[in-house]
Amino acid sequence: MSENTAQMYDEVLEVLDKLRPFLQRDGGDVELVDVEDGIVKLKLMGACGSCPSSTITLKAGIERALVEEVEGVQEVVQVF
Repeated sequence: MSENTAQMYDEVLEVLDKLRPFLQRDGGDVELVDVEDGIVKLKLMGACGSCPSSTITLKAGIERALVEEVEGVQEVVQVF
């Protein structure tokens, strides 16, 4: 893992830690799987994994926050 990727990984974790209480309040959570070439791979867990609104949560909520707060993040994708 390059130094830039490692720094981006840490910054993504910080943002996810800020968002996590909102997900947990609804019975869900998020796990960072990987950061590669500006693409953040996340696994939605608990209620978030099976929620019909999970795509909206991922794109409109989590992706927006990460793109705004972490330089170099281009996209967030869900992995299963």
